[in-house]
Order: sequence, then structure tokens, then C-alpha cells
Amino acid sequence: MARPIVGIIGNHHLINDSYEVHAGGAMNSEAVAQVAQALPLLIPADPNLVTVAELLDVCDGFLFTGGRPNVHPEEYGENPTEAHGAFDRCRDAIALPLIRALVERGQPFLGVCRGFQEVNVAMGGTLYPEIRDLPGRMNHRMPPDGTLEEKFALRHMVSFTPGGPFARLFGAEKVMTNTLHGQGIKTAGSRIVIDGYAPDGTPEALYVKDAPGFTLSVQWHPEYRAACDPASRALFTAFGKAVRAWARGETVPVLQIA
Repeated sequence: MARPIVGIIGNHHLINDSYEVHAGGAMNSEAVAQVAQALPLLIPADPNLVTVAELLDVCDGFLFTGGRPNVHPEEYGENPTEAHGAFDRCRDAIALPLIRALVERGQPFLGVCRGFQEVNVAMGGTLYPEIRDLPGRMNHRMPPDGTLEEKFALRHMVSFTPGGPFARLFGAEKVMTNTLHGQGIKTAGSRIVIDGYAPDGTPEALYVKDAPGFTLSVQWHPEYRAACDPASRALFTAFGKAVRAWARGETVPVLQIA
């Protein structure tokens, strides 16, 4: 039987500052293929090349990945500043309406890092441009030096709502995670439920209230060695089950996750 298709929403990128590519980290494809047991399909997130309607028809689920570009602050009613960093307006133009359509259809998606932030913005929320500048917050950014293992090392605890979908999924109310992000949620969007927090109060896990399908999203990077880390494996396994259910014509509401 053919595997269900997961569209991976990546980023615009320049190789050697000159050659344009549509990029997605290999660890995203590996997590989708090896843990979610789905066929990874890298999507050129550009409205000049694809439409939301086409993507909804072709793919059974979607992974909204992290990446260097940030959601443009105009998408949540603010002006850009130097602190907001780089942008990918083409990805904004595909990802945000796609998320809203997926929520209403019940089609499963998993948001990671920028993807987590996109879900919040798509539902009307706002973002802080730089978490580490806020009083009492830690530096959540990727360490500038060290090996890949050191950059993606587990660095802080995330605490979940007792009895919530993440606590049920992980079988624990706290897990250790990596952290490699600069921005974070400022105000939660309509129907966004923040279900997990870092020790400094930074939102780390969310879902969309009353959505008919799988909408779990996290601020950390579970795709790194997803098959080895228990929480990452559980998250991608649950996502894979939701994607296979959609391919069969079924939906898996977040609150039914066990």
C-alpha cells in the first residue's frame, strides 16, 4: 500500500549567496519517512508555483518546518525592525492560508519552530521579535558554536497541562527539549491553546481548540533524531497515524490523542 504523502513546507534559500533553492532539512524528511511512516514531499512554498487548493488535494498532511526566515510582522499588524531578522514572504503567502484551510478541513499538520509561530499568526496571534531581550527570559537561540549534537542538545524542560493532549501523548507532564529559536508567541491567536511552557514562561506547545483534526505544534525541534528521543518519536508517530487516517477518509481530533 502506498504511503500517505506529507508535504514539507520549507524555505527559500541561497547557496553561495547566489543560487536560489527551495530548502528543507534532511532531518525533517527522515522524521516523516522513518517515524511518521509517510512519504516526504518537499513543497516549493511560493504562490507563483503552487496554490493552497492544489496542495490540499495532493497531500494528506503537512509539516511546517523551522528555518532562518521569520514570519513578516505585517502579517500580525506590526512594522518590521532589525530585530525581526530575515523574511520569506512567499512562504508566508502559502503557509498562513494553508494552515487556516487545514484547521477547518480537519486535515492533519504538525508545526515546528517557525511552523509553531505560523500557526499562531495564522489564527490571529502575534510574536515577540526577540525572546532573549524580554525581562526574565532565557536565550532560546541556537548556540553559535559547537557540533550539531551540541547545538541540538536538550537544554530546558517543557511543562504541559495535566491531562492535556501533550501530557497524554508523552505519558508525562514534563519533557526535556532542545531550543533553537529567537522569536516566540506574544499573544495567542483565536482558538490557540497554549499547552506547554518553558521554565521562563515562553510558550512551547499548542493546539487549535475545537479543530476537527490533528493540529499539535511545538516551538522546539523534535525532528532531530526523532526516532531516538521518546517525546519526538511519540509526536511524529501520532502525526503519522493522523495522516494515515486522513488518507482513509477519517479525522483524528487532538483531544482523542492518547
